[in-house]
Amino acid sequence: MAFSSDQDGGFTEPNVVPLVDVMLVLLIIFMVTASVSENVQLELPKATVDERPPSLRVLPITISLREDGSIFWADELLTGPDMLETRLAVEAQKVPQPELLLRADGETRYALVQDVTTRARLAGMRSINFVSEPER
Repeated sequence: MAFSSDQDGGFTEPNVVPLVDVMLVLLIIFMVTASVSENVQLELPKATVDERPPSLRVLPITISLREDGSIFWADELLTGPDMLETRLAVEAQKVPQPELLLRADGETRYALVQDVTTRARLAGMRSINFVSEPER
């Protein structure tokens, strides 16, 4: 590091320009070496989504609710809440238990949705999911 001197021969302040130049060169060297060292080769473990054979996979149950109060099990119209409770009780006993997908019209009363979810919980269903359309 060089020091500048005044007329009397004494040093007044250090000259930091060479120090800054060296630091900038080191910064550039570190940036280049850091970008080169990111390409580390790894052998990641392989994973499968579902290891169960197709015969053991359980399809979800779809219950659809219309604005007029009609309830559909998949595409089949149910005649009343007793029929819904019976089917839910049968499905709740299965191992592994299927998940329940609940679809409702936008104008369906919330009381009907709450009634169906309550009946599903009382029947023993553990997974109740609501299906909706994404916003556009």
